[in-house]
Amino acid sequence: MTKYGSFPGTRPRRLRTTPAMRRMVAETRLHPADLILPAFVREGVSEPVPIAAMPGVVQHTRDSLRKAAVEALEAGVSGIMLFGVPEDEKKDAVGTPGTDPDGILQVALRDVRAEVGDELLVMSDLCLDETTDHGHCGVLDEQGRVDNDATLERYAEMAQVQADAGAHIVGPSGMMDGQIGVVRDALDQIGREDVAILAYTVKYSSAFYGPFREAVGSSLKGDRKTYQQDPANARESLRELALDLEEGADMVMVKPAGPYLDILARVADASDVPVVAYQISGEYSMIEAAAEKGWIDRDKAIMESLSGIKRAGAQNILTYWATEVARNLR
Repeated sequence: MTKYGSFPGTRPRRLRTTPAMRRMVAETRLHPADLILPAFVREGVSEPVPIAAMPGVVQHTRDSLRKAAVEALEAGVSGIMLFGVPEDEKKDAVGTPGTDPDGILQVALRDVRAEVGDELLVMSDLCLDETTDHGHCGVLDEQGRVDNDATLERYAEMAQVQADAGAHIVGPSGMMDGQIGVVRDALDQIGREDVAILAYTVKYSSAFYGPFREAVGSSLKGDRKTYQQDPANARESLRELALDLEEGADMVMVKPAGPYLDILARVADASDVPVVAYQISGEYSMIEAAAEKGWIDRDKAIMESLSGIKRAGAQNILTYWATEVARNLR
């Protein structure tokens, strides 16, 4: 190493000396507009229902959801992604509540859109898992397997009713082959070229979804390994990306976020559209649970986890802490 009067001559620590210095040279910055709030709305309840596996998160009533949307808007969050939880007796084999104009998700979309207009992006989960009595993301065939092409027909119907209900963005999340092209065609057929598609391009079959099952009242028996991606694989993520872009995706997502930062970075490097990551329920619950035990500093862990996701290449992040973090960033 070259010596310039003293050793060592290069001292990277000079750029870490004070909070002001570290703030000035920070390479990654979170902004409220980076964040999207996932929110659950449950049919037939008069008060918000706490989700035991996700401390601090609730299944909203229609009224409390409208309030949460306004709070997110006022905090500077960019969007709210809605998940509908219908009454159990309304679920069936084909997920009828998902295409019923009076289904809970469609009603909630109208509620929120009427409340926030175009100031907050209103986004909708486009999948059948919350509305089927078997809990799978698609229609089942006679052998009990998810029928890809029959499911696409249902997704097309869902896209149209969600657009009619006021969604700015639809999020096909079922990992059916060809889903983005079918949804784009369905929207264009009703003159809704303005509705954007956030493709769940990379969605792994993950153990970290556990708390989400409670959040949406899932009826799932078995698993989704035949259509969600194998956690052991990486190359197929880029194949899924290429297909979704070819089919017309306006944005692409990697889900989960934290355990798949390597995949997120590869997708971000290869994508020419905005890349979104979903910090899912298990990621949220681990931090909350460890913080409750006093094992970690909650606020610092939240910010570190989000900064890591942003640093890996996410332009936007779905996180259950969206409103809280956005307030703290302002």
